[in-house]
Amino acid sequence: MLLQHTAKVFGSLPATETTTNGNAPTIIRQTFLNNLPPEFDRKTYLTIAAAIIKNWIRNRGTIEFLGTWESFYNPNFKVVEFDHFRKESSLPTFTMSINSCVEKTSAIGIFSKQGRYGGTYAHKDIAFEFGSA
Repeated sequence: MLLQHTAKVFGSLPATETTTNGNAPTIIRQTFLNNLPPEFDRKTYLTIAAAIIKNWIRNRGTIEFLGTWESFYNPNFKVVEFDHFRKESSLPTFTMSINSCVEKTSAIGIFSKQGRYGGTYAHKDIAFEFGSA
């Protein structure tokens, strides 16, 4: 349970925003990771965070929320293509890649980046939905 809560906290932190600690600016997520107890190593922690997001994103309620949000705020959202994800979300073997969803539906509310400072990023409405799940 502690791991899930920690992953939620990490997921809600801004990745690139900086805060001033004395005179030296530091990256918030990096500071968070540096202050974790010794039993949390960075690789394990990030793997757990990714697994939590992966499970949350395949939930039928999440799929419905994302489709509704995109319909309201994205005039270029491809609803017909999104229906494919919506229909498959009821299958037990369903998995959804954020990158494939964005690519196929032109979604703007959530996206994933690879590499340094990579991760899953979302509009604040979607991030709050994740935090309340």
